[in-house]
Amino acid sequence: MKIQILLLSLVAFAQSLTAQSVVGRWKTIDDETGKARSIVEISVKNGVLTGKIVQLFREPNEEQDPYCKLCPDDRKDKRVVGMEIIRGMKQDDNEWTDGTILDPKKGSIYDCTLWVDESDSNKLQVRGYWGFFFRTQTWVRVK
Repeated sequence: MKIQILLLSLVAFAQSLTAQSVVGRWKTIDDETGKARSIVEISVKNGVLTGKIVQLFREPNEEQDPYCKLCPDDRKDKRVVGMEIIRGMKQDDNEWTDGTILDPKKGSIYDCTLWVDESDSNKLQVRGYWGFFFRTQTWVRVK
C-alpha cells in the first residue's frame, strides 16, 4: 500500500513538472490588438531554448508567406514561416532568460524572459526588453 501511494505521488509530481514545460507549440496573441498572430514551436536542446514560427495568421489582404525585410541580422530577407525568433534562452529556476526575441514585423530584436503562468500552465508569459522598457505578451498553449 505504501509503495502504491509513493508511486501515485511520483506520477502526480512528474505530471506537474510536465505541465510547467515551455516545450511545445504556442499561439502568439498580439498584446495591442488581442488577435492571434502565429504559432511558435519552442524546443530545448542542450539546455538552450529556441522558438520558431511554424504558422502565421494573416488577413486576406496581407502577404501570406512574407519575407523579413526589416530583420537586421542573418534573418534578413528570409521567410518568416520557419524563422527562429527566440534564441539563446537559458533556464533560471522557473524562468528562461538571457536570450533574445525578434519581432519580424518591426525587425526589432529584444532581450527576452519567458515563464509559464503560475495559475495556468497553458499560458506562457513572454516579456521583451529594450533598455528599461518592456512589453509582455501572453501566449496560449496549442493542444
